[in-house]
Amino acid sequence: IRRAGRRSPGQRRNLQIRVTMSISGTIGVISGINECVNLFQWARSSISSLHSRWSGKQEQNLQDEVLHLQSGLQCLSDTLPAMYNLIDRAEWRSHKHCVAELLPKFSDAVYDAEDILDEFRWYEQKVTVEGIASQSAFIDFFNCVIQGSFNKVKDIQKRLENLSNLLEKMGLGEATPRFDKSVRPETSSFPIETIMFGRDQELTQVIELLVVREGDSTTKAHSKGKRECRTINSSKRTLATINHVCNEQENGLAVLPIVGIGGVGKTTMAQHIYQQVKPHFKKTIWLSVSDDFDVKRLTKEALQSISGEESTGQLDSLQHALHKTVCQKKLLIVLDDLWDDALKENGQSWKRFCAPLKNVRKGSIMLVTTRSQKVADGVRTMKTLKLNGLKDDVFWNFFKLCMFGSERFSNDHELEQIGRSILPKLKGSPLAAKTLGRLLRMNRHTTYWNNVLESELWELRQQEDDILPALRLSYMYLPFYLKRCFSLCGVYPKDHEFEKDYLAEIWVAEGFVEPQGDIPIQDIASQYFEDLVSRSFFQKVHGAYVIHDLLHDMVQMVSKNDCFILKNVNEFQKIPKNVRHLSVLSNPKFDYSKLLSLCKHEKLRTLICNMPLEDKVVAPVMDHWCTELGRMRVIICASTTGLPGSVCNLKHLRYLEISRASPLKSLPSTFCCLYNLQILYIGECKIESLPSDFDKLISLRRIELCGFRYYLEYQLNCDALEAEQKKRYLHGL
Repeated sequence: IRRAGRRSPGQRRNLQIRVTMSISGTIGVISGINECVNLFQWARSSISSLHSRWSGKQEQNLQDEVLHLQSGLQCLSDTLPAMYNLIDRAEWRSHKHCVAELLPKFSDAVYDAEDILDEFRWYEQKVTVEGIASQSAFIDFFNCVIQGSFNKVKDIQKRLENLSNLLEKMGLGEATPRFDKSVRPETSSFPIETIMFGRDQELTQVIELLVVREGDSTTKAHSKGKRECRTINSSKRTLATINHVCNEQENGLAVLPIVGIGGVGKTTMAQHIYQQVKPHFKKTIWLSVSDDFDVKRLTKEALQSISGEESTGQLDSLQHALHKTVCQKKLLIVLDDLWDDALKENGQSWKRFCAPLKNVRKGSIMLVTTRSQKVADGVRTMKTLKLNGLKDDVFWNFFKLCMFGSERFSNDHELEQIGRSILPKLKGSPLAAKTLGRLLRMNRHTTYWNNVLESELWELRQQEDDILPALRLSYMYLPFYLKRCFSLCGVYPKDHEFEKDYLAEIWVAEGFVEPQGDIPIQDIASQYFEDLVSRSFFQKVHGAYVIHDLLHDMVQMVSKNDCFILKNVNEFQKIPKNVRHLSVLSNPKFDYSKLLSLCKHEKLRTLICNMPLEDKVVAPVMDHWCTELGRMRVIICASTTGLPGSVCNLKHLRYLEISRASPLKSLPSTFCCLYNLQILYIGECKIESLPSDFDKLISLRRIELCGFRYYLEYQLNCDALEAEQKKRYLHGL
């Protein structure tokens, strides 16, 4: 805050006290001011209306205090989008130590900015709801932000400015983010792995399919718009039909995608196919695409791959040259490592690239490797070949080769048994086997191997080309809003079954969902979920959505500073200082003192407590949490004896769930101060009454209690009588 002249700390504190008392007294004596959403407008009006109580200079000082605070908050709000963009860019270089050191600190400052802006909005809502009765709203916020000579807003601004300058000096504010070549090296058609484990059947049948396509029967079927069907066994021996669908108006070239998560062996499969079928094609091209789908670059490289000479010129001349080279030739082209930008411009980039390839000879084919089912669906003319993890017996032989240098035997049976225990962690991933095999091969002591066995995969130090850094590429490629949503999943344990609507509500409550016109925000969040499913971050298993174990290890790695899962007593000391999202798994050894210690993590936003809090010993911990953890936006509790009056401290709270039957029979009157609350799920609790001011919960959209459900967004289309009955039910409570 700007003040005339330099003052000592004592003088500044005294001035701060006088200014605070002046503003407090001013607002306190105003009785006829109209309801006003903007706190600053209210404060300025209050000061101006009583200008006769002090000199012009004093009034100006007061007005300056208000204006500078308002300006600081507006500056934070305006700066946030640029800060999000910088975080996004920094994550692309988070494999570099200097960036990895700064990124958590910068993210923490951004979180703090979000929290203080969100707190201001709560005070604005207080004015909206209570009007004249909330005369102290501005002074409460003022005292919260400015404490003596310390100004929270200015402190956050300085941190953001300092850290953003440091990050931008590292070149993060310049070009479009791309995968670092050290993380994602260029591939070629020559296999690094001369032997493929566990893919013989798929490899043989794909090769047969490609070779047989040059026969007369295939050509005739092609000309009639019908396609050959071949059955290929996946690694789980389920039948997957590769079916060439008629799509000649798009492309005369058949496109077969190979899809799977990072490290499963897609490139190795494509390399072996390429080398074995190459003699059957007149022209062959291998392109390493990665995250830069530049049509001109790829066309140049395609020409160079065929001619061996570097090509130059405009796109038109390059495409004419490529068309002339492959026209009526039997072509095999491989596009390795295709990402979502292949579908940019609403698919026009992909069509532009394929345009010169339309008049190739019948039987020509394009192989595409990708991690994304969405990409595969966007480019395929044949049903996708999905690669899953290797089967246990084959995978064990491969893992032994990685650990001991031989798949046949090892000299240490004790180490071999530990290796067998580690195997399930790897989920059949060849790259995961190489990663752990390298770590284990470096140290042949049983103590070290047991430590690896007991550790989570994400806790182990890995090189840039190991499994989790490889999987992290999929995360980095997400839009920033999807990164935030998926990283939150690091607070859930492995094998957790996700429900789309439930997770969408959590994302909305956390503030991760960006409004889009008049579309209900819940629908936008649901679309986020579907987008992550299409990108293979969630997979459907037996009707439920789960995250692949290796992807779960990856999300815990990228969110290690923000998310934590408490499983055992000895893990309380491992919780990151500024953790934002925490889940507490049920454990009888988690006593009152341990649960109370969570209060020191005052920046916590999400608390998922799977422990019942009904026992008299641990029940009081809820009161301490509500008192000390004032930034919480989401609380999910298994059960509790009741909600304390201190729940009113949770100004940011948007989602509250008590998931099991509990002795809770009523809500405290202070509950009605939760102006941000959107979701209230206490359906298993026998609530006998609601506070009289329940209608002050102006943000409430969904309620489930006592078997009763009320979803505000769905009431617009429901029967009028039904809606009225639900309102009467709530009124009766």
